[in-house]
Amino acid sequence: MKVLTVGGAMVDTIAIIQSDRIERMTMRNADADFLLLEEGRKIEASDISGHVGGGAVNAAVSMARAGHDVATLLKLGKDDRAELVLHRLQDEGVSTRWVVRDGRAPTGASVLIASHERNAAIFTFRGANTLLESADIKPDVLDTDLVYISSLSNESADRFPELVTGARAKGAKVATNPGTRQLSARGGAFFDVLSDIDILCLNASEAAVIVPALVPRCGEGGKPLSDPASGEQPRLMARGLSGGGFEMSLPRIMCELRSVGVEAVLITDGMHGAYLALGNEILWCPVMKAEVVGTAGAGDAFASTLSAHIADGVDTETALRAAACNAASVVGAIDTQTGLLDQAALTSAVAANMAALPVTRWQV
Repeated sequence: MKVLTVGGAMVDTIAIIQSDRIERMTMRNADADFLLLEEGRKIEASDISGHVGGGAVNAAVSMARAGHDVATLLKLGKDDRAELVLHRLQDEGVSTRWVVRDGRAPTGASVLIASHERNAAIFTFRGANTLLESADIKPDVLDTDLVYISSLSNESADRFPELVTGARAKGAKVATNPGTRQLSARGGAFFDVLSDIDILCLNASEAAVIVPALVPRCGEGGKPLSDPASGEQPRLMARGLSGGGFEMSLPRIMCELRSVGVEAVLITDGMHGAYLALGNEILWCPVMKAEVVGTAGAGDAFASTLSAHIADGVDTETALRAAACNAASVVGAIDTQTGLLDQAALTSAVAANMAALPVTRWQV
């Protein structure tokens, strides 16, 4: 399968801090933890390392290792960081023919602070990632089987509608994993082309952002669904999502998105598993247990793996299990790409973890 990924490229600097060297504050009434850095203090790190990352690069490497023919459309600066990104893509067999270098801004970069639960705090400089222009989308760039659009920001986010409609006009399937900033600042543009998206991948925070826009379409509330066998409910199914002062059940959100034409809707909930709406069903798959070294890149691994499997016609349960296995492998390394599995390893992991990854199905 020919794939194009579009979005961000980053050079990540990752600092690992032992838990006894940095304080963490946990909120009792909110799902949030905070790392406390003392101003003016030098904190000893266990390790500091550099890696190539970014949503479009992570997805490209993920799908290239799975055996697909992958190219990527990125905006890089004219600097040493750009060279690191290009070399990484070339080493993974990802075509760089559509990569554009722009001297107006440096290549994107991030600093990640990993401690305690290893759910890193991330300082992000988007740089050239924000500068994608219509002129960068060449006539042949969308001649592919699957276009996977990761999070876009600023000027680049303005290209989202033409990427989606252009890919659809070329007959390509469109998968996207938009970020919170894109959905909040440019939600109108997102909803304008929603019917042309085949596979929509969101995490729970991103899904909550679009709740206010869905309320006028289908109303608040909605009933959750219980486990057909046990009567129990996974966390997000039980409590739904809240955004902008509105609350909506997970089935109502997913079914409304499906009703406008999205073929498959994925909503992930971190360690609490992932939900997929496809056809007349919602499916839930738990996470695969793993020793967590770093959580960065797990969402990219899950979304890209699931999107490629669905676009390639793989059955939904296998697609969910493969995504869970790849994400679990990624969190076993500090960076976003070391743990990404090739197709043989991914197939073996799915076969070995069928019992550990039971899929629950609801009819809707």
